[in-house]
Amino acid sequence: MDLESLRIFKAVAAELSITQASARLGRAPSNVTTRVQQLEADLGVELFVRTGKRMALSMAGEHFLDYAQRMLALEEEARQVVTGGRHGGVLHLGSMESTAASRLPDLLAGYHAHFPATRLEVDTGPSRQLLEQVRNGRLDCAFVALAPPLDEAQALADLGLSARQVWQEELVMLLPAGHAPVRTAKHIRIRSLAAFKQGCAYRAMAEEWLGMAGSAEWSVQEVGSYHGMVACVAAGACVALLPRSVLELTRMPPDLTCLSIRHAHTWLAWRTGYDTPALRNLLEQLEGIPA
Repeated sequence: MDLESLRIFKAVAAELSITQASARLGRAPSNVTTRVQQLEADLGVELFVRTGKRMALSMAGEHFLDYAQRMLALEEEARQVVTGGRHGGVLHLGSMESTAASRLPDLLAGYHAHFPATRLEVDTGPSRQLLEQVRNGRLDCAFVALAPPLDEAQALADLGLSARQVWQEELVMLLPAGHAPVRTAKHIRIRSLAAFKQGCAYRAMAEEWLGMAGSAEWSVQEVGSYHGMVACVAAGACVALLPRSVLELTRMPPDLTCLSIRHAHTWLAWRTGYDTPALRNLLEQLEGIPA
């Protein structure tokens, strides 16, 4: 087993295709096939289930992928540290969808202008999943929001993470056209919430404010984007909670109304003790960023 074999395995696991992984890696398909087979022989297990031309990760492959990603991340961390960041390296950055849309473009453009040798890789997802990926080394750091009980820096420290507050977001409840005035959750007539899947901190905040826990009246319509949430509200089917900074980027029908609910901090979280030039540069870039 060597690092290049791990990189090849990771590419094939991402593409689930030897042909596409070969094109991505700039290697001959026969070479990629041989390296995967050698890795499987070395480990003594099949990493992929092959059915005709189709591939899928086996159970062993799914487990090994997590280790492969962590080993490659550790190699990248070691390279950055021992060279003092001279080769630039890679910063694997996670972010909530809302932060990626409204906050990251300017921040990452500035980062690239100052540190062009560092390659930035951005993954988006719900805060809970992002935090787990930071903990297991699949991400170097992530911009997240914290739903109760993870609402204090100490809670992150208990997870082995360090964090810094970066932005403060105003969260608003978006209501369909013609909805009666709302002052509290009990005034909302609709009993359906448009939201991301479980793990989204803003969904947890919405469910808490609406008093959905243990209620048989409420349902959740899971959607994959804030544009989808706005569409559900515009159709009169749901309410939705989203940051005002995202709403300002969205083409919202003018007859929808919104109610300010609360403010929530966006944190940058990283593994305690993780210290690379690329991360330090990001932390310096965040100094003085207006909330």
